[in-house]
Amino acid sequence: MVTFTACRSKPEVVVPARATPREVKSLSDVDNQPDLRVYTTIIEYFRRRVPGVPEQPAASSIIKAALAETLVYYYPIAGRLLELPGGNKLVVECTAEGVIFVRAQADVRLEEFGQPLVQPYPCVDELLCEVGDVRSVVGKPLLYLQMTEFRCGGIALALTTCHSIVDGFGMVQIFKCITELARGEAHPAVLPTWQRHLLVSSSEATSESGGHDSASMVGVDNDGKPLLTQASLEGMVTRSFLFGKREIAALRSGVPARLAQSATVFDIITGTLWRCRTAALEHPPDEQGSMETHSSAR
Repeated sequence: MVTFTACRSKPEVVVPARATPREVKSLSDVDNQPDLRVYTTIIEYFRRRVPGVPEQPAASSIIKAALAETLVYYYPIAGRLLELPGGNKLVVECTAEGVIFVRAQADVRLEEFGQPLVQPYPCVDELLCEVGDVRSVVGKPLLYLQMTEFRCGGIALALTTCHSIVDGFGMVQIFKCITELARGEAHPAVLPTWQRHLLVSSSEATSESGGHDSASMVGVDNDGKPLLTQASLEGMVTRSFLFGKREIAALRSGVPARLAQSATVFDIITGTLWRCRTAALEHPPDEQGSMETHSSAR
């Protein structure tokens, strides 16, 4: 697999292109979940559109200007999170302090990433902005964007946002807004709305509890049987795996005949990961546990 080191510019602060409202916006009960206080990233790759035609030298300036224009519509993103007394509630101060933009160049061709272009990507950290502690979100920029230009003329846009503010669908919507404005559109095709009050519980007790707490899985169940113990994160690593048709077929061949046809891809992958993780951590066979799957509710 190809290796490279990106040559990055100094981080630039990008503020909204025009004046935006100065206000404080509340978050929903979903947004206030502790597990969402983290930065997440998506990367989009773009090949040279017309081979042989020189790239526009001001590509990064166009993206930067489009980002500033995007912040006019998504102005809370240009603000900062503030933690209210008590520590379990966040609000967004719409201060227009701005987001971070980094220009980078990598002496590698996009074709060298592999065909087709799928995860795991080589040297992926070289394509990302440095955000520091990804679980420290209060008082920091809520969006980081690095544009990396490759030798072939292709580019990568790595968008890192605070998950308390932006979910997966929101990241895609912001991405589309940036690219639409970069193409010269007068305004984004989809205008954002802020109606997070719809996901605020009327019960303060329910709001503060935040629903199911994974920590409750430590100890014993109602029958006194031991529950799955929490594993230490020390020594853990993060890896990406691609499960294509061939891999799914191989896994399905190991499923009992009565379940092989009815089991979904989600069932097969989840069951496989559960069994591998349980074996790797050597949990005793009499322990019980649960698996949580995050899906978009916003």
